[in-house]
Amino acid sequence: MDAVWYGIIEGLTEFLPVSSTGHLILLSHVLGGGQTEFLKTFEIVIQLGAILSVVMLYWKRVLVSKDIMLRVVIGFIPTAVLGFLLYPFVKAFLLESMTLVLWALLLGGAAIILFEYFFKEREDAVASLETIPYKTAAMIGVFQVLAMVPGVSRSAATILGGLSANLNRKTIVEFSFLLAIPTMLAASGWDLLQSAGGIGSGEWGFLAVGFVVSFLVSLAAVRFFLKFVQKHTFVPFGVYRILLAVLFLVFFL
Repeated sequence: MDAVWYGIIEGLTEFLPVSSTGHLILLSHVLGGGQTEFLKTFEIVIQLGAILSVVMLYWKRVLVSKDIMLRVVIGFIPTAVLGFLLYPFVKAFLLESMTLVLWALLLGGAAIILFEYFFKEREDAVASLETIPYKTAAMIGVFQVLAMVPGVSRSAATILGGLSANLNRKTIVEFSFLLAIPTMLAASGWDLLQSAGGIGSGEWGFLAVGFVVSFLVSLAAVRFFLKFVQKHTFVPFGVYRILLAVLFLVFFL
């Protein structure tokens, strides 16, 4: 049942600007399990289920467009380099701290609200994935690196970075979806290579359950988010992050 809850939370939050990793860390404290080595691996690997939903929805479009694929690769390079270098530190220290997660959620929520208050989309904003400038794709990749801090949110970092670089909302949300594919494939694959020997035979079943549930829930979450951003700002997500952080700071810390 815990694996099901993790899968649901992952599926709901992976593509929203609220930090799926942060939510999973908070859930581990609510369930009383703490951050074991297996749970850290579990939280990374079940994100593959969510990513598979994007692959299923976008694979035809990406495969037929070398322009989109090249921009995704360029955006992934900063994460690939820094992720490889910082992986041991992130897993050993950053994933341990619920306090860090809560402050990242709180400050990130405030940043989203302030950004929306001052930001105004220009009429000439980039409106298609195929026309994103290469320099902009690389810059969004740099923003994505910020999400190595749990609670920041990969989605929030890339979306705000893309909006500030003059992409319209639908375009940057879709690019954020696609940029998650190589990012999470690399993160999960690397973590499994490092940790597979320590995963017991019974624990693979938990991984499978979390993977399947996160995939199914993400299919619905991706469709919802695409419709939402075309008519609304990201302010509700900022407010939610702040309320969640304050709730945990008051009642759990």
